[in-house]
Amino acid sequence: MEKEILLSTEGLKKIEQELEHLKSVRRREVAERIKQAREFGDISENSEYEDAKNEQAFIEGRILTLDKMLRNAKLIEEASGDPETVTIGSQVKVRDLDDNEVYDYTIVGSTEADPMQDRISNESPVGKGLLGAHVGQKLSIGIPAGTLRVEVLEVRR
Repeated sequence: MEKEILLSTEGLKKIEQELEHLKSVRRREVAERIKQAREFGDISENSEYEDAKNEQAFIEGRILTLDKMLRNAKLIEEASGDPETVTIGSQVKVRDLDDNEVYDYTIVGSTEADPMQDRISNESPVGKGLLGAHVGQKLSIGIPAGTLRVEVLEVRR
């Protein structure tokens, strides 16, 4: 059974746009590069041809990956439960109890995770630890570097 891919509406649109771009623009561009490279003569020693074929293989692989992701996509829906409880799709403000720093995270599916943008996966140690937590709750979350102690200050959806 295929693994379910959790996506926000925004993430779904990004994947659909990338897939459309690869199919309608990049495929054509690479096919043209291959055609031009063939015109240079002997393809067995033609680096342009080889590069274009490699790029074509990469694009086709990416198209297959994106198609598979869309087939297994499940949209993250607005949660109907307690608005102060962390769910996938929640924006969470936490305070680190050790250094008193405040951090904002958005809990997303692993496909959309981007720690540099404070978008953490529901499968990451911090994401898992925050799921189900509520405003005011203090948590100790096991992370590779030890234990992260936080207090949930705010949850938004």
